[in-house]
Amino acid sequence: MLDRAAIALLRPGLDRAAHGLVRTRIRADHVTIAGFAVGLTGAAAIAYSHFYIGLALLLASRFADGLDGALARLTTPTDRGAFLDITLDFIFYASVPLAFALADPPANALPAAVLLATFIGTGSSFLAFAALAAQRGMTSATLPATLPNKGIYYLGGLTEATETLICFMLMCLWPQHFPAWAFGFAAMCLVTTVTRLAAGWRALK
Repeated sequence: MLDRAAIALLRPGLDRAAHGLVRTRIRADHVTIAGFAVGLTGAAAIAYSHFYIGLALLLASRFADGLDGALARLTTPTDRGAFLDITLDFIFYASVPLAFALADPPANALPAAVLLATFIGTGSSFLAFAALAAQRGMTSATLPATLPNKGIYYLGGLTEATETLICFMLMCLWPQHFPAWAFGFAAMCLVTTVTRLAAGWRALK
């Protein structure tokens, strides 16, 4: 829901950083992999209850996630790069609830499991629609709910990347309330899954 506004706010800075990298041998795929590694390191920090360090690394990882797209647009976007980006993104998102479960299994294991289950709903509805939309030749021009300049067809919802990152930030800042954050965000993810199912059903009929 907030991704469009976040992209508009961050894009000028990301574009400037990407212009600086164009003159180097660093490519978008390198940034994608580096950002993923930083994100997993952040998840590991959370698992060991170093929540502020984990938060800083998560934010750095998400900066890299925006930077790789900006760099790809200045060079040569590829299907391989889009595939790598979305796959590593989903692994990263799953790693954070798992990290909190490992940090305090008695308190966090169940809410983390519920949140991960709802991530399956948002992720599968997102990717299934993207695959079928591509088969039908649908574009962002015919799908106003999508975001432009994406490697795959991006069907929006209540919980997108920006909302997920905000939730992770709250979890890191107040880890003692992780069950409440997790159950609350899981409910929002459930709403997203239902609305995406409805939107996909209408668009693909």
